[in-house]
Amino acid sequence: MPTQNWQAGYTVVHESFGKQSMNHVLLDGKKVMPSKIVCIGRNYVAHIEELGNEVPEQMVVFGKPNSAIGDTLYAELGGEPIHYEGEIALLIKDGLPAAAGFGLDLTKRNLQSRLKDQGLPWERAKGFDGAALFSPFRSIDSTQDLSLQLTVNDKLRQSGGVELMMYSPQLILRQLQEFTTLEDGDILMTGTPAGVGKVQAGERFDGLVMQRGKVIASHYWLAN
Repeated sequence: MPTQNWQAGYTVVHESFGKQSMNHVLLDGKKVMPSKIVCIGRNYVAHIEELGNEVPEQMVVFGKPNSAIGDTLYAELGGEPIHYEGEIALLIKDGLPAAAGFGLDLTKRNLQSRLKDQGLPWERAKGFDGAALFSPFRSIDSTQDLSLQLTVNDKLRQSGGVELMMYSPQLILRQLQEFTTLEDGDILMTGTPAGVGKVQAGERFDGLVMQRGKVIASHYWLAN
């Protein structure tokens, strides 16, 4: 039997299938189960510069499983500090972006750095349980003029939009279609602008996505 494990304002619902539990997000108030989250890294030049990375020759793609979807923002997990990255998240239908929401791509940055130094994949630092938090999603008719803002304790930390992306949503989709299939309900995280940092317990994170100056999706989290 399906079981609900959420309260007003939360975006995640758990539904049990035997011994497994799949996570959901909300689209216009209805439950949607992503099979996967596809993430684009290093898509804003200012963010690349703030982390001291090189501008990649190709689009950087990595994934998070359904089990990474959470509803709690932690300052630390497994002894590792957690870093936040605010992003425009797109929900896919028929291979195209059908809805937009605000997403937090959470990272164990110290672990990621160690893995990168060894030439190893990032999954341990990016795909852990609770590594992806989302606002409710709202239907859109295009990705034009989408932008995001993230404030922490009412201070602006991140701001950016599709016009600043190295790879626009349309270009991202074209390149992804060369090697993978996006199922209905899958989530595309489009990269983060400058201003990332460490989560501190007790901080309030307010994320919103706007289109043509109007807020279309928003959510807040209190860091534990």
